Amino acid sequence: MKKVARMIQRRLENVITYCKHFITNAVAEGLNSKIMSIKRRAGGYRNPENFKTAIYFHCGGLSMYP
Repeated sequence: MKKVARMIQRRLENVITYCKHFITNAVAEGLNSKIMSIKRRAGGYRNPENFKTAIYFHCGGLSMYP
């Protein structure tokens, strides 16, 4: 209990901000995780444009079928 109380005390400003606005960075973290998995899966790209295209394709919800 003391450990949790200290953690909340250290992050009190962030807790109050969340209670006021109900905004988290979960969407950004999820997108970043998806981009990192694309990067790991490919094992490297020849140029930044190919990497950018892969990100747009996988994160943009595109389908290969018309």
